[in-house]
Amino acid sequence: MNRIVILGAGESGAGAAVLAKVKGFDTFVSDTSAIKDKYKELLNQYGITWEEGHHTEDLILNADEIIKSPGIPNDAPIILKLKEKGIPVVSEIEFAGRYTNAKMICITGSNGKTTTTSLIYHIFKSAGLNVGLAGNIGNSLALQVATEQHDYYIIELSSFQLDNMYKFRANIAVLMNITPDHLDRYDHCMQKYIDAKFRITQNQTPEDAFIFWNDDPIIKKELAKHGIKAHLYPFAAMKEDNAIAYVEDGEMEINAPIAFNMEQEKLALRGTHNLYNSLAAGISANLAGIQKECIRKALADFKGVEHRLEKVATVRGIEFINDSKATNVNSCWYALQSMQTKVVLILGGKDKGNDYTEIENLVREKCSALVYLGLHNEKLHDFFDRFGLPVADVNTGMKDAVDAAYHLAQKGETVLLSPCCASFDLFKSYEDRGDQFKACVRAL
Repeated sequence: MNRIVILGAGESGAGAAVLAKVKGFDTFVSDTSAIKDKYKELLNQYGITWEEGHHTEDLILNADEIIKSPGIPNDAPIILKLKEKGIPVVSEIEFAGRYTNAKMICITGSNGKTTTTSLIYHIFKSAGLNVGLAGNIGNSLALQVATEQHDYYIIELSSFQLDNMYKFRANIAVLMNITPDHLDRYDHCMQKYIDAKFRITQNQTPEDAFIFWNDDPIIKKELAKHGIKAHLYPFAAMKEDNAIAYVEDGEMEINAPIAFNMEQEKLALRGTHNLYNSLAAGISANLAGIQKECIRKALADFKGVEHRLEKVATVRGIEFINDSKATNVNSCWYALQSMQTKVVLILGGKDKGNDYTEIENLVREKCSALVYLGLHNEKLHDFFDRFGLPVADVNTGMKDAVDAAYHLAQKGETVLLSPCCASFDLFKSYEDRGDQFKACVRAL
């Protein structure tokens, strides 16, 4: 019996462990952190041995294959030891893909992937298809493959997940954009991050589809380098020679594989970035053969994604918006670009090698004040203080940040939490950060 060891026992790892056990492998799970009770219960339910708080190397280095949580870097000491011994390390998605013949619609990008993934899932589900949601959102793909059967999976893929995928094939691959992100994980080398994103196209055949933003300068430059075999479906905001989907005269147009149109004003999602999300989702649904009226209805009634430009409340004429999912600078750019009033911007957290130059002009134009929220705000002071805006420095938590923003904002302005940074200095996750923001706003 082959031995599979899973490193990390979150949603991804616990699901991979269940699939490995169901498929008859000698299965062991190891996590250096405490394992959440719900995952312990799941592992115990399937009789899977696990440990928490440490890695016992003797129980790991005897594996035939390792399934690694995407949160564990490839240069972690235990991973380096596994490489020395020649033990293969794969992702949960790679492992799960071996055991299903479902069609895979996979979405990546520096920004927009969660909204696009959720929107595609909403369209497929609304059309009555047997579809699962997996990857960075939804339930573990491996757990669904082990316990359910779907005809389609809509999968959000981070660069970390793509790093350890080798034979997995995306029937439809969507690349929203590429801007600097997670460079601390890629030796501060942009090309390594770009190469990770383009792994979504590996193993595609001429029968498959590659959907991408036609105006992204990095994607344009890299397309020829990667030998993509899939049929190309580029989209753009306006009509261009190459683009098969765009907006013209207030109509969203998709010209292939089946002609489709919809009035832009009827789209549920507003703003330029959401137009891209809607175009990518519309092409994906079109490729799957979903009826036009189903696509139009779903694009019109989609409710959006929590923590992404989520309206929370209006307090004494000040609107509060939760954009905690903006964990990089480009995402904050889109948020600021969509604002119609002056903004008190709350930003900061665990910096991932950010270059704030991208939002400099928008901050000067749209912001009336700034709130720095993080344990180490020196980089924010160095870049933004010269703008001459009122600034509050907060390293104690969300309540003080919301109170500071509330006092800085004038009636008719917007308080926007769009941090540009990861959340792990003061919060458990971007969801925790957003939930705390909403709770503090509602308590004002």
